[in-house]
Amino acid sequence: MNLTDRQRRFLFGGLVVLLAAAGLYLTLAAPEDEPDRSEARPSGTPTAAPAGPASPPPGIQTPVNPGDFDIYRLLPFTRQEFATAADLAQRFVAAYGTYRFDEPPESYSARLSGFVTDELMAELARTAGTPGLLEERQRDKVVAQGSASLDQVRTVEDNSIIFVVTGTQRVTEGGSASNDRKRYAVTVARDGGALKIYSFQPADAGQAGDTG
Repeated sequence: MNLTDRQRRFLFGGLVVLLAAAGLYLTLAAPEDEPDRSEARPSGTPTAAPAGPASPPPGIQTPVNPGDFDIYRLLPFTRQEFATAADLAQRFVAAYGTYRFDEPPESYSARLSGFVTDELMAELARTAGTPGLLEERQRDKVVAQGSASLDQVRTVEDNSIIFVVTGTQRVTEGGSASNDRKRYAVTVARDGGALKIYSFQPADAGQAGDTG
């Protein structure tokens, strides 16, 4: 369709008026028609989570005085836990070296069960029930009385302590008596809410420390 100049001017002017009216309507209607979303926007500073305990715990900040230095403030075990672990290692080695030829292996294993983890107990029970070992002790009427001394602390980890313990046995067999000494590396570890013997072996064989 061909338009004259006058018709084109009228058409252009009508479009300008229409667009201006539409813009004015949208400007005035927006605050009422569109819901306010300002409360849904995250703030620039998020709410901080509750503060947890300091990790690692505060150490010794004052000058160290050799006269009252408390080393347990720097260790992952309290004084009581350390003493309990040491006592456990010493008593276990003494119990491990104590047995009789006429004692059922179940009784021997039961004496050790309170010291060790379930995994180590299963291993000790298998060894105690070895037929050849039982036959030899019964044949020679072997009686062994064990004792133990704590020699040193080898390693302290977050969940375990390795002690070097010397076990001494007074052994009677075939009518004669003798003494036998062996050194063990004994790992005491946290097991649930208690301390248990996690593993042990000859001290010169070395031993892994932390149990995870």
